[in-house]
Amino acid sequence: MINIDDPSKVDNTPALWRLGFRPFFLGGALLASLYIPLWLLTWFYPQYSSFSDSFWAQVVPLWWHPHEMLFGFAIAIVAGFLLTAVQNWTNQPGMKGNELILTFGCWLGARLLLLVPAMPSLWLAAGLDTAFLLLVAFKLWRSVYKVKQWRNSGFPIMLLVALVVNLVSYYALSQRDFTLSHQLWQGMLWWFALLITIIGGRVIPFFTAMRLQTTKPTPKPLIENSLLVFMILLVINGITGVLSDELEMGLLLAAAVLHLIRYSSWQGTKTLKEPMLWSLHIAYLCLPITLALLAINVDDANAYRHLLHLFAIATLAGMCLAMISRVSLGHTSRNIYQGPNMVLAFICLPLAAICRAIMPLAFPEWSQFWLWTAAGLWSLAFGLFVWHYAPILTRPRVDGRPG
Repeated sequence: MINIDDPSKVDNTPALWRLGFRPFFLGGALLASLYIPLWLLTWFYPQYSSFSDSFWAQVVPLWWHPHEMLFGFAIAIVAGFLLTAVQNWTNQPGMKGNELILTFGCWLGARLLLLVPAMPSLWLAAGLDTAFLLLVAFKLWRSVYKVKQWRNSGFPIMLLVALVVNLVSYYALSQRDFTLSHQLWQGMLWWFALLITIIGGRVIPFFTAMRLQTTKPTPKPLIENSLLVFMILLVINGITGVLSDELEMGLLLAAAVLHLIRYSSWQGTKTLKEPMLWSLHIAYLCLPITLALLAINVDDANAYRHLLHLFAIATLAGMCLAMISRVSLGHTSRNIYQGPNMVLAFICLPLAAICRAIMPLAFPEWSQFWLWTAAGLWSLAFGLFVWHYAPILTRPRVDGRPG
C-alpha cells in the first residue's frame, strides 16, 4: 500500500488546492447561494437584473437555470466528493496542485462564460465543461484501474454519461429545442438519484452504525440490484420518454417501495440528536417520498414539474449539504460531530423544498411568495456553509498531514 499521508513530508501546495473537495465544495456552495436569488430576480424583476436582453437572447433563462443547478452546482459537489473519496477507496494519490487548478478552472470558466452575451462563448463553455468532466472521469478511472478496483469503475462511466448529456444540452440550446432540454434535465435528475442510491446506500448506514456503535445492516442483494435497475430505467425514461404513463407510474412506485424497505433498516429514528446524521437520513427519505408523489401525479404535467423540485431541493441539495459539511471536517482532521453548528442550514432545505414543490400546488395564488421564500431558505442554507466552512477549506489540515 502507498502511504499517501506521509506526515514527514512538507506539502507546500496552497491549502485550497491540496484535494478536490476543497475548491469544488466551496465553489459549488457559493454558486448555489447566489444563483437562485439571481434567477428569481431576473425572472420576476428583469429591470433590476444585471443581465441584459442580449444575454437572454443567447442563453435562454429556462435553459440556464436548470443547467447551472445541475452542471454548475450539483456536479461540482459530486466531483469534489469523488475526487476525494477515490483516494480513500484506492489508496492512490488524489488530484492536487496544478492538475486540480486546471480542472476547477475548466468548471469555473464554463460558469463565467455562460454569463457572457455572445454566441461563440456558448461553445467555448461547452468545451470547458467537457474538459472538466473528462479530467475528473480520467482521474477516477486511472486510480481505479491501477488497483483493479472494478467495484468503483461505474463512477467514471457515469461521469462520461453526464458529459454526453451536457453536450446534447448545449446543442438543444443552440437549436432552441426546449422539449429536448427538458427531457435531459429530467434524465439528469434521475442520474443524480442513481448516484445517491449507490453512494447513500454505502455511507448512510455505515456512518449511522459507526456513531451509534451498532452493527451495520447487511444489504439485501435482491433489493440492491433491483433498485439499481429501476433507477437506471428512470434515467433512460427521463431522457427518452419511452414509457407510457402507466408503466412510469409502476416504475416510480416500485422504486419508492424498495427505497423505503432499504431505508427501514438504517435506524434513522435513532439519529435525532446528531445533525450530521439526521440531515443525511432526511435527504435520503425524501427520495422515496418524491417517487411516490410523482407516481400519483404522473399524468399531471404541472404537478409533476413542481414535485421534481422536491427531489432537487430536499434530496439532491440536502444530500450535498450534509455530505460537504461532514467531508470537509473529516478530511481536514476535525471532529465531525463537534464542527460548526449547521442545524439551521440543514432545516432550511426541507422547508425550502416544501415551499417550492408543495405550497404552489396547494396555494397557487401565492406562488411568487412561495418561490421567494424557498429561495431565501436555500440561499441561507448554502450561505451558512460558505460562512462557516470557507476558513476550514482554505487552511491546511489541523494535524499537518497532506490533503
